[in-house]
Amino acid sequence: MKKTLLALAGTAALMGQALADINVGVTVSATGPAASLGIPEKNTFTLLPTTIAGQKVNYIVLDDASDTTTAVANTRKLITEHKVDVVVGSTVTPNSLAMIDAVAESQTPMISMAASARIVEPVDAKKRWVFKTPQNDIMMALAIASHMASQGVKTVGFVGFADAYGEGWYNEFNKVASTKGLTIVANERYNRTDTSVTGQVLKILAAKPDAVLVAGSGTPAALPQKTLKERGYAGKFYQTHGVANNDFLRVGGKDVEGTFLPSGPVLVATQLPADHPVKKSALDYAAKYEAAFGKGSVSTFGGHAWDAGQLLQAAIPAAVKKAQPGTPAFRAALRDALEAIKEMPGAHGVFSMSDKDHLGLDQRARVMVKIENGTWKYQP
Repeated sequence: MKKTLLALAGTAALMGQALADINVGVTVSATGPAASLGIPEKNTFTLLPTTIAGQKVNYIVLDDASDTTTAVANTRKLITEHKVDVVVGSTVTPNSLAMIDAVAESQTPMISMAASARIVEPVDAKKRWVFKTPQNDIMMALAIASHMASQGVKTVGFVGFADAYGEGWYNEFNKVASTKGLTIVANERYNRTDTSVTGQVLKILAAKPDAVLVAGSGTPAALPQKTLKERGYAGKFYQTHGVANNDFLRVGGKDVEGTFLPSGPVLVATQLPADHPVKKSALDYAAKYEAAFGKGSVSTFGGHAWDAGQLLQAAIPAAVKKAQPGTPAFRAALRDALEAIKEMPGAHGVFSMSDKDHLGLDQRARVMVKIENGTWKYQP
């Protein structure tokens, strides 16, 4: 009888473990200046599985309105009130950087959907808890510099956001420019919420660069380019991967025709060569997103959320073998499992993490794209 009771107790414990919920806390910029990035991210979470490794998965999604203070408040709320096992977010670099202290203090793994390498580098006592899915700026900056050199560009005007995104991009582009024979002849900044950049544009025009690189994201990145066009600038335009969505095309209109930018492969998945290592996984995400939200609706930003989901699907099965969801031990096991991921294909690239690399992407995660006739055109 005693053995039977023990067996029943053991079975109940196992059943309890099998039915434990995994809580995924998400903060995205679904409103505010970065809304064109955050909305497809928010949409993508509706496509992610609600059961992984036999565990029910709950996604608690909050809007930080593109605001750093709100992003931090959301993060603390997710950790303290919702008892999440992992935080995903935020959409933009300043928010993500500000969230690091909160996740490190609570020892909760975090997967950022923002680009700056500063979010995950160097992997120190705090950032050992932080991972991210977008390509590092240096990877994309090198793609731009190489393309500029191939187009005969010698001088470059730079205009970027007056925040961590713009500053990070300038620093990375400045590192690689000279290696490709490029000279930066103007360096300007503007705020995401600005409605005029005339002063900055006049300084760039006075420097007469062969090309202009706009280091912005979402629809606010169209403003300097439109103003330069209005003022008669006829050189080449480059944007960062921060504009790879259809809202940018809509707002930029004819003024962004001919623009070059680096992008994750998902943006031009159907145009990729058959042997491209990311084509299959990129097409998988694009098909699911467009089935839910309409033809042509896919963007690279939703792809970053999808890849966060793919990382969790790869890591959770290993973590649940070691600890019960909802516990510090599970959060630590999930962190370790994320760091151990190798050769996992996503919408943007193939992820191979390590204790020194919490991004895990290589050159397979980037392509060059040109805006032609209001659409994205793959540049072999």
